[in-house]
Amino acid sequence: MTVLVVNAGSSSLKLTHLDDDGSVTAHTTVEGWDGPGHLEPLEAFLRGCGPVGAIGHRVVHGGPRYTGPVLIDPAVTSYLWSISHLAPLHNPRALAGIRAVEELLPGAPAVACFDTTFHATLSPAARTYALPREWNERWQLRRYGFHGLSHAHAVRRAAELVGRPVEDLRVVSCHLGAGASLAAVRGGESVDTTMGFTPLAGLVMNTRPGTVDPGLVLWLLEHGHVPEPELGDVLEHHAGLKGLSGTDGDLREVLAGRHRGDPDCVLAFDVYAHRLVREAAAMTAATGGLDLLVVTGGAGEGSWEVRAALADGLAHLGVGLDDARNRAATADADVSADGSAVRTVVVTAREDLEIRRQVLSAVA
Repeated sequence: MTVLVVNAGSSSLKLTHLDDDGSVTAHTTVEGWDGPGHLEPLEAFLRGCGPVGAIGHRVVHGGPRYTGPVLIDPAVTSYLWSISHLAPLHNPRALAGIRAVEELLPGAPAVACFDTTFHATLSPAARTYALPREWNERWQLRRYGFHGLSHAHAVRRAAELVGRPVEDLRVVSCHLGAGASLAAVRGGESVDTTMGFTPLAGLVMNTRPGTVDPGLVLWLLEHGHVPEPELGDVLEHHAGLKGLSGTDGDLREVLAGRHRGDPDCVLAFDVYAHRLVREAAAMTAATGGLDLLVVTGGAGEGSWEVRAALADGLAHLGVGLDDARNRAATADADVSADGSAVRTVVVTAREDLEIRRQVLSAVA
């Protein structure tokens, strides 16, 4: 079955057409996509991509109700609108993509595939916040986790590359892009992750700080007199690598400044690497050890320096890289040092393949 994968981001629309065997036959990114009324680029893509058997929409948040892919109908879209506050930058855009494609392909089955699905297997101990029980129940407060589509594909593909069943492996999956998170995977299932109720928690990211002391946030509101809207804007768009380095937050810019000896960029990278190593080591506690370290995402695939820093920090767990392989790798590759106890694999991010897999399952 041919599948159209729709990924509506905060300012762009990515469209990928996959044929019956999963090969990409057409792909485009529409920058500055305006929403359901902006149909021309979709119409142009659909004219050239060939027939569409089913549609898969990436949706960041499925809330507490959806823990797997689901065929889209009015009840589904109504519920997703009702939880838009859980992912205000992402879910409304996904719903806009659903409406637009539905207008152009009204007869094709459409499936919502959620980034939170992969982490639905977290145990109560791993997902529950130590807040009043009444709060957790009233507002469905819990650790949801994100980047699940990327983690699911990366773990499955990495197991293929090392030739072992994923069910037999203890894995730490590192999705390192503008947004970044780790997943602890045991027996093929997520048992812990660094992001939580929102995508702000966990690792240092391009413009987000990762986990900060909640008391610090309260202090900024009460004693720093930072207005709440300003605080929210800073935490989403002006912190992380951007805030520390004075660059736009792109890791490539930070690394370039680090190589020039810019002290702000040096510190920014050191903070980034320190948090990455610390959280990766914590994930191994959840898995009960480490057999396979997986790195994916733009920074994970494109930066040998990040991979080297991660491996150096986890050397005590048996992680070791072959320097030449690591420097050369930008796509699916095993970069482990010969004889290392832990295999380290770089995997090309392919959320589209995971979405296709889920679409076929849901339609069947």
